[in-house]
Amino acid sequence: MLNNEQFLDLIRQEPKKIDSTERTQGFDEIYHKFDLDVAKQQADRCLHCASPYCQWACPVYNYIPNWLKLVAEENILGAVEILHRKNSLPEMCGRICPQDRLCEGACTLEDTGFEAVTIGAIERFILEEAINMGWKPDLTHVQSTGKKVAIVGAGPAGLACADVLVRNGVKPILYDKHPEAGGLLTFGIPEFKLEKQVVIRRRKLLEEMGCEFNFNVNVGEDIDIDSLLSDNDAVFLGMGTYSSMRANLEGECLQGVENALPFLIDNVNYRHNFGLYEKSNKDAPDLGVAGKKIVVLGGGDTAMDCNRTSIRQGATKVTCVYRRDKENMPGSPKEVMHAVEEGVDFEFNTAPISIVGDDNDRVCGIKVVSTRLAEPDENGRRIPENIDGSERIIECDVVLVAFGFRPDPPQWLNVNLKEDKTIACCEQQEFAFQTSHPKIFAGGDMVLGSSLVVQAVYEGRKAAEGIIDYLQV
Repeated sequence: MLNNEQFLDLIRQEPKKIDSTERTQGFDEIYHKFDLDVAKQQADRCLHCASPYCQWACPVYNYIPNWLKLVAEENILGAVEILHRKNSLPEMCGRICPQDRLCEGACTLEDTGFEAVTIGAIERFILEEAINMGWKPDLTHVQSTGKKVAIVGAGPAGLACADVLVRNGVKPILYDKHPEAGGLLTFGIPEFKLEKQVVIRRRKLLEEMGCEFNFNVNVGEDIDIDSLLSDNDAVFLGMGTYSSMRANLEGECLQGVENALPFLIDNVNYRHNFGLYEKSNKDAPDLGVAGKKIVVLGGGDTAMDCNRTSIRQGATKVTCVYRRDKENMPGSPKEVMHAVEEGVDFEFNTAPISIVGDDNDRVCGIKVVSTRLAEPDENGRRIPENIDGSERIIECDVVLVAFGFRPDPPQWLNVNLKEDKTIACCEQQEFAFQTSHPKIFAGGDMVLGSSLVVQAVYEGRKAAEGIIDYLQV
């Protein structure tokens, strides 16, 4: 059995060199020695604080100390049931949540000079071990209410909403324009962070529970919202945010400039043949980054996904440009660490000015300027200021813009919106996450703007509770 220090050394490690673009560098590699003994040892480190900071730092308020105690007692089936009381997608959150900024970052052990309990790894282990033991959700006690709810969007919020509804006897009928469930879990997050079979397995579990899935259905084209409203007792909207934020730089229309989402979707689509994203150049399945110099603009987790995907696709050099310093990056420090280990160069305190093209209107470089951080803005973040005379050009062949996503509500959406085009609804109202239309509820990025998967799970679950209250079942 690994001792504690050996385990901590193991989880800090990721290979320094990527030998193959087909390689999956995920949990199955890093945690291949994470067996029950190691899980018990880590779970036993929990101090069981009187006020569990880890639980309060978790967006779904996961009963973390409770299931850690059950793991320490080798009660995996009890732990998986406790886990599902708050989280509908624990196997995904265990893999992709920024635990270093959430539960593990709040672990009391961090304040005592010790490493935090490896909560994310244990969460993932519980689900995998329980399934290996034959676990499946038990709904034999659930009685049908005869109510039906249409769910538009089978991403994290929609899946979480369906999970709560079906456990309360309400029939969820999910519609998604994609050929598989998961939304960006399936089509945007790289395989080395979240294996696609994990999402498909959860979809199959939900189907066995009684959820109905309808794929390749575009609401507003293949079926209209009025039909969904008349055929169901309520409708939940969880379509996410897919509209990329532009850089608004001179030269952004040059060949070789690509937004992060099409780049990541294309990578997933090429490897899994989902048929989601139609490439303009079918002879360049990986958008032509192999053997080229790449610049990624942005400092969030999507930018890190672009960095690490480019490395795997054979880019000769990957440079990440971010206008603030490392401490002010919005993404997970763990993701930045992995990118550095894999060979990504970071240009901190550097802002893009324009994209430079050659005589053939192809990218050949990006003009940048050095920055310094001034006083904080109204949100508490220090504002970057350009330093005069510090302009320079970074040579590159491809620029990937990873500035995040914004809501793009469809024309058929007849509910009140906020100024930023997110849906106007909240948890603190008579029926949680009910919109201005009494039969329509919403959650996830359509309400939040782009946020964490675990936050979308929370809102999907709370919206389901609001629907149940509304239906009086």
